[in-house]
Amino acid sequence: MTSPILVTGGTGTLGRHVVRRLRDSGCDVRVLSRHSHSPEDGVDFMTGDLATGEGIDAAVAGVGTVVHCAGTSKGDEDKARNLVRAASRAGVRHLVYISVVGADRIPIVSGIDRAMFGYFGSKLAAERIVSDSGLAWTTLRATQFHDLQLTVAEQMAKLPVIPVPSGVRFQPVDADEVAARLVELALGKPAGLVPDMGGPRVYEMAELVRGYLRARHKRRLMVPVRFPGKAARAFRAGANLCPERAVGHRTWEDFLAERVSVSSDSRSSLQR
Repeated sequence: MTSPILVTGGTGTLGRHVVRRLRDSGCDVRVLSRHSHSPEDGVDFMTGDLATGEGIDAAVAGVGTVVHCAGTSKGDEDKARNLVRAASRAGVRHLVYISVVGADRIPIVSGIDRAMFGYFGSKLAAERIVSDSGLAWTTLRATQFHDLQLTVAEQMAKLPVIPVPSGVRFQPVDADEVAARLVELALGKPAGLVPDMGGPRVYEMAELVRGYLRARHKRRLMVPVRFPGKAARAFRAGANLCPERAVGHRTWEDFLAERVSVSSDSRSSLQR
């Protein structure tokens, strides 16, 4: 009998795809979540909190591989530290971590850098905790997911005039495609830091917003805004991109065609 695979953040944007793909591969899956869930076929849910360490020892007990998908805008290093300590005690054989492209290239120096781009610094700190853990590990850096870009565009579209960061570009990637790569890595041998994974196209931020507005049949005035700080300068220089690793297939247009269409159809059904 093979050991189960633990997925942290297994109910989130990325984690739910990882869980499904692991199950499709015939794996027994254990999901760590801060909230209780009813059991599903082949999936056991464990309640715990990576921020405090509560419930983590029970979650990793008997696990061979951990896929660490849980992440927030801050505090990732503390969560990684608590997970690594528990995994080491439990004798976990492989820790797979998802990070972000640019974690090592975007400087977090000033208060402005931390306020606007602190996520990248937190991810880099978590990477180092994983690599220095003494556990066998694999880390994949991916560009931002389409889902995040959609959330940002939705919030921006609520404004009558949209301030758009000038010179800032993104290379959005599909979360399910990243999940497929993570599962491939989890089922393989520990590989350390593997090549980055980015979406198929690079877009100006204004392009992403305009694409969303067209899909929603909305019009908004957009005004370019130049962000200060060293991190913003690195962003304008493309530190968050990996055009040489544009291995994703689903474009922003493909994503919008499905997500916005489904959302619109759902609202129409409710109104009838």
